[in-house]
Amino acid sequence: MIPPKPASRPNRVSLWRYARLFRQDILSAQPARLYRAWMAEFKTPFFRSYMVNQPDLVKTVLKDRPLAFPKSSRISEGLRPLLGDSVFLTNGEQWLRQRRIIDPAFEGGRLRETYPAMWQAAHAALARLETQASGPVEIEEICSHAAADVIFRTLFSIPIEDETAQKVFHEFRAYQRTQPILNLAAFVPLPRWMPRFFRRDTKAAAARIRGLIAQLTARRMDEIQAGTAPDDLATKIMTTTDPETGQAFDTEEMIDQVAIFFLAGHETSASALGWALYLLALYPDWQDKIAAEAEALQSGAFKEMAALKVSKDVFRETLRLYPPVPMMVRQTTCPEQFRNRDVPKGSQIVLSPWHLHRHERLWDNPDGFDPNRWQTENGRACGRDAYIPFSAGPRVCTGAGFAMVEGPLILSLLVRAFRFERIEGRDPVPEAHLTVRARDGIWLKVTPRR
Repeated sequence: MIPPKPASRPNRVSLWRYARLFRQDILSAQPARLYRAWMAEFKTPFFRSYMVNQPDLVKTVLKDRPLAFPKSSRISEGLRPLLGDSVFLTNGEQWLRQRRIIDPAFEGGRLRETYPAMWQAAHAALARLETQASGPVEIEEICSHAAADVIFRTLFSIPIEDETAQKVFHEFRAYQRTQPILNLAAFVPLPRWMPRFFRRDTKAAAARIRGLIAQLTARRMDEIQAGTAPDDLATKIMTTTDPETGQAFDTEEMIDQVAIFFLAGHETSASALGWALYLLALYPDWQDKIAAEAEALQSGAFKEMAALKVSKDVFRETLRLYPPVPMMVRQTTCPEQFRNRDVPKGSQIVLSPWHLHRHERLWDNPDGFDPNRWQTENGRACGRDAYIPFSAGPRVCTGAGFAMVEGPLILSLLVRAFRFERIEGRDPVPEAHLTVRARDGIWLKVTPRR
């Protein structure tokens, strides 16, 4: 069985029709020809947009000249009520300063140091699933809970059961369901003073989330000043100063950064875990391989992760088929020429992991689930040149290494304890809003293995 993929739209539609389709779901708003195109142009009355799938052009934008292609303000418009001026949205000197403060928290041995928190969160997820097993289970809810637990334990040293953590988790789920990736400003250039017409419930959810994060941040600042703060990611980031200016994040900046850490670390990990479990339900032989391999996980020691080769390949293949962030948008700061085509200053450059990872002229069996591909010549080449689930270059996700430990670990422990089976007639339909999720959730039959 080929894993589910959204239907493509007709090749030609009006701008109004395209905007409506895009607002409902990014993926099904695109034509099928993008799975073969090296480059495609989309025209509106206000700007030009170019989707780039050719690997050397993707490299130019992300790795060779990243400062010439900053994040597009058109996409950030929809996320700013929640994320403010977080590192995910900023550009130029402001972004460079933020990365100088944030990056040290994710360097060196931090993975080894945070691994116990991931281990504890994974076992808490096992206990929660135990109460629901032996029947149909909505897997995205389980994965969201587990991913949020990892974030709170590694960032603030508190479990998801903490009262404030629970409130943040539930508010984020409400926000994700109400927030489209685009608002009017994505299609029409609006002056800064003009209102952005955000939905009332979206703005309210963003305000509540930022208020709760402010409470966590203030609590941690008090602990830092009292000398009682745990040595976790929040403490590391809040006590790090920019080596060039000597300044640390102020309270508002820290709220911005925590918001993106939670959104990026929670939403993306939950999306990937949910799709991984569904794919394993479609291919039970791979599920059994992971269950056998996971017997190596006994003590909670970080060195045991070296045994999870199959689980890592399955997780990588999931990120290929269902990249949590399906599209990234950059903007040209000067005239460019791509594939002998003039690209004006101010154009939107769309990089689509969704289409790049399934490109018919690059990958063998692009729509098929094949974790073995990573050991083939084609898989290794595409892994270098056409695989960007965490972006690439200087703006690569700071938590990419964390995700590649957290995902295989939780996946292995869940599959060792439970068997996951497809439910006839309830296959999920992928949709993209903030991340790639299933339209009506991912429902699987779950039974204990022992």
